[in-house]
Amino acid sequence: MKLLTEVSIPAYPFRIDHSTPLLMMGSCFTDQIGNLLKRNLFPVLVNPFGVTYNPLSVKKGLEALLHRDAYTRGDLEQFNDLWFSFDHDTKFSSPDSHQALDHINSELAGGKKLMGSVRFLVITWGTAWIYRYNPTGEVVCNCHKIPASRFTRLRLTTEEIVNAYQSLFKELLKRIKDLIILLTVSPVRHWKDGAHGNQLSKSTLLLSSEALVDSFPGRVSYFPSYEIVMDELRDYRYYTEDMLHTNRQATRHIWEKFQHSLVSDSSLAIIRELQPLLGMMDHRPIHPESKSSVKMFRQRDQKLQELQNKYPHLAWENLEE
Repeated sequence: MKLLTEVSIPAYPFRIDHSTPLLMMGSCFTDQIGNLLKRNLFPVLVNPFGVTYNPLSVKKGLEALLHRDAYTRGDLEQFNDLWFSFDHDTKFSSPDSHQALDHINSELAGGKKLMGSVRFLVITWGTAWIYRYNPTGEVVCNCHKIPASRFTRLRLTTEEIVNAYQSLFKELLKRIKDLIILLTVSPVRHWKDGAHGNQLSKSTLLLSSEALVDSFPGRVSYFPSYEIVMDELRDYRYYTEDMLHTNRQATRHIWEKFQHSLVSDSSLAIIRELQPLLGMMDHRPIHPESKSSVKMFRQRDQKLQELQNKYPHLAWENLEE
């Protein structure tokens, strides 16, 4: 007897494997799945501008990766003794403008380097609501705790989102001949918009995704992460204490769906083979100097060396992070 309504996932004509670089941009859901790919040693760059919720800010980040050489002091703002960029999440903020710029440009450089070889672009939209900074009119990625009175808040239409992405996708697909774009909508609810406002927002994102998939057949696809949570995981045990964000159990469920629908069989086998090593890497013994701990460290190092020799093409540098 089935205890859930299972969401049908398309039979994608492509697969992700350990030799295909990925760029993932968007909401905190992107961080969750992206970090699982990173943990399993895929060549993936996750959110080089930090967590980004609205489609126009994601688009602005992608355009920066295509066309911008670097950010300068003139691109920064200052508030509450912190320097920051409206294109970036708060994790890039710093009391020192040079430090903020170094962090911003380091991530930009990494993203630009990846653009030369990227095979998959995964975009997760979180909300259709945007904030425009009144002094400049620009759409911001994050308000950086500046008073709400200095912003104008509005909801994008499907037409505005689709029009914004038509030209961007054309450029990306022309520049990168074998690029596959995967769109998804975050299952995290934006409750400050209210129940109805959140539904209108998510519906706008879903309709925009559908229109873009139809406009670029075979090159742009959709993964139903939103639907999996709303229908398969229709239970608050899959949420964190705020009852809005999905918890670890929900993320693992979506990760399983993602793997089996999008990851190649050869990479699935590698993921399974990596798990004992990753478990040993995670282990933090209370008494590292004990004989049992020293033995475990030796076994871990031996297993690491064996797998590095067997799979030299994996992104082993991810383990350092």
